[in-house]
Amino acid sequence: MAARANSTQDAWATQPTSRIALPLLLVAALVSAGLLIHATGSWPLAAGFAAATLTIAALMSWFRRLYPAEAVAGEAVPDWTVARAAADASSMAIAVTDRGGRLVCASDLFGEWFAGFPTPPGVSGDAALTESLSAAARAAWRDGEARVEGVAQGALRLDIDIARTGRSEDYLLWRFTPVRQPSALDDVHRFLTGEAGRQMGEAGIMAVMIGGEGRIRAANGAFLLRAAGRIDANITGRDFAAHMRVDDKGRLFLAREEQGGLPLRLLQVPLKRAIQPVGTLNGAQSNAQDGPMLLLLIDEPAGGGGTSALSYIETLLSLLPFGLAMADRDGRVLFVNNAFARVAGIKSGDKPSYPGDLVVREDQAAVADAVRRFAVGPQMSGDIAVRMRDQPDEPIALSLAGVRGLGEAAVLLSLKDNSEESKLKRQVAQATKMQAIGQLAGGVAHDFNNILTAIIGHCDLMLMRHTPGDSDYDDIQQVKSNSNRAAGLTRQLLAFSRQQTLRPQILQLPDIVADVSNLLKRLLGENVKLDVSHGRNLGAIRADPGQLEQVIVNLAVNARDAMPEGGTVNIQTYGVPAIKVREMRQQILPVGDYTALRVSDTGLGIPPDILSKIFEPFFTTKELGKGTGLGLSTVYGIVKQSGGYIFAESELGRGASFVIYLPVYAGADAALPAPVKVPVKRAETWGTGTILLVEDEDMVRAVAERALARQGYTVLTASDGEQGLEVLAGDVAIDLLISDVVMPNMDGPTMVAHARRAHPDLPVLFMSGYAEEQLRKSIDIANVAFLPKPFSVSQLAEAARDALATRPAAD
Repeated sequence: MAARANSTQDAWATQPTSRIALPLLLVAALVSAGLLIHATGSWPLAAGFAAATLTIAALMSWFRRLYPAEAVAGEAVPDWTVARAAADASSMAIAVTDRGGRLVCASDLFGEWFAGFPTPPGVSGDAALTESLSAAARAAWRDGEARVEGVAQGALRLDIDIARTGRSEDYLLWRFTPVRQPSALDDVHRFLTGEAGRQMGEAGIMAVMIGGEGRIRAANGAFLLRAAGRIDANITGRDFAAHMRVDDKGRLFLAREEQGGLPLRLLQVPLKRAIQPVGTLNGAQSNAQDGPMLLLLIDEPAGGGGTSALSYIETLLSLLPFGLAMADRDGRVLFVNNAFARVAGIKSGDKPSYPGDLVVREDQAAVADAVRRFAVGPQMSGDIAVRMRDQPDEPIALSLAGVRGLGEAAVLLSLKDNSEESKLKRQVAQATKMQAIGQLAGGVAHDFNNILTAIIGHCDLMLMRHTPGDSDYDDIQQVKSNSNRAAGLTRQLLAFSRQQTLRPQILQLPDIVADVSNLLKRLLGENVKLDVSHGRNLGAIRADPGQLEQVIVNLAVNARDAMPEGGTVNIQTYGVPAIKVREMRQQILPVGDYTALRVSDTGLGIPPDILSKIFEPFFTTKELGKGTGLGLSTVYGIVKQSGGYIFAESELGRGASFVIYLPVYAGADAALPAPVKVPVKRAETWGTGTILLVEDEDMVRAVAERALARQGYTVLTASDGEQGLEVLAGDVAIDLLISDVVMPNMDGPTMVAHARRAHPDLPVLFMSGYAEEQLRKSIDIANVAFLPKPFSVSQLAEAARDALATRPAAD
């Protein structure tokens, strides 16, 4: 047990009263002797009294020096053995310093991490770090505690906590805690302590992972049973060498088995750290040889050599989940496990002659040179970046480690399977690209809606002055028809960008499929069969029924186009409980209850290089003029805006499937029946009253003003919210406020919030090219109507009529 403690000073002697007690007694003895001589005149009696007094003082001084803890009431010498025991029981390094800056106690781990037991804050030769720790110590004396994070010490990164402690708070407690960083070591730890480690133990292979300091970090059951006697033994943190012994012939044995055990074959697999430290506190560079490693211990049969042990090693390597291979001193490949073959793209039954055969031609020389360097000389390890022959566009790390004592095997090669990581990177990149495209599409659609509103409005105004048969009537009607087609495209762009107006309802998915089935039969044609099936006990969902019908129609039409020779379109609905979602291990789909819709076909399938692009707007594989590329992008946007998820699955020659997961609605009104559609009666759109129209786009404001004036209303206009409030504050009474939502200076919601203070019952009609659902989350204003752009003159007149109808009746 390594610890540091200052020698304890004489408790009595350190007190102020103790330091002057002896002189006072001496003076008192002399004065008393003088008084006795004066009173009695006897010199012997006075001398005897003074000698007795001095003797008593000497005895008191000697007694208090001999028993200092009992001399001063309330003062106790700290028992540092208890502090050291508590420090060594923890997983952190601990040190204690006093007010004089002396190290009075430290744990063994502190001595291992900081050679020579330096006194904090001087644990490093780095002047900047020492100054930082000194400042933290001063802060701890002042505030009671302080902290320094991320200090590099060899292979570790430490967080240092400093706290004032002690009965009189005259000590500083220094705690050095290692910071865990995600790395491949965690995967090896789980491998050893899991099912794979148990299977290795059953095969007679002991495996243990040790850190660079030589302490055990994890071990499988076989090693625990033979090294410690119990499979549930806790030997984490102990010295690995303490469990081993070497005989006079240099053979390795387990220390616990003494003379009865078999010699062991030891295989060392260096493990690379996730983050290599740039240096230690003492200024020494870290060495890969001193890093963590995986040790594999195998019983060696009597008379066995390296070649006989190689079969054991190959059996072991075939069980490991990461790609490993072995090569001899000439660079020839001796063994490849399944994981290595999968990452390198080696076909079943094949084995390359040299590692260079697996990489592109430009990297073959570098691989061959690296294998030769690691096969001879000192045992070392390292990495090089190579491009595999089957994946030339993605560099991959090839790890090499020299091994000795395994017969022909001289180099251990490792490849990391980056397929899942690359897949996740592609998914993130795709999601980012889709989000950027969606924002662009939404902005373009919003601005285009303003233009279309003006075009459609002016067409309606011109049609009011012409009748069928006029020379200009058909031309105006054609302009309006094409404008409406353009409006349909903007709605699809808004659907993709999840900014369209939805009218969600609580409904059952099979009811929507049943409503659209008759339409699908006509769309699919005679050579395509429609097969519909529904699951039982499906949960209710909350979505826009009209938009869901559009989703089903688009998917069915795409399925029909993928089967030019005919086939079958299958539409299925079924429930997906949370437990099944958890079993799917889908990283994008959150765990929860879903109602699923699957639309599949028996067509040609989708090639893998196209599958990742099918939801992008304007991407189509159809011939020129036969598709806009907005069908699947619209489906994607509607599903995402409804809170659902969509996945595409395909196999060439066997068709494709689109699966939509919509979350089960868990609201209190989930069991209520779906609302019945009531036909709307067309009423007269003529009206009276004063309308304040606030719109920043001049062309939209002009056409809306003319349209409302033709319906009999008095129209006042403003170009932004501030001008609108000035008009409201005037003498003219306003019956209806029609406003755009997004405007410069002051937007519509802010203007309405100010207007409602003076006019709480004022009807409001918002109009915008953005989605109502998106605006509702930001405006949060009650009793307002919404009119999406683009709109026609008649739609504007009907919306104004309906909004005015909500006014409270006059007394």
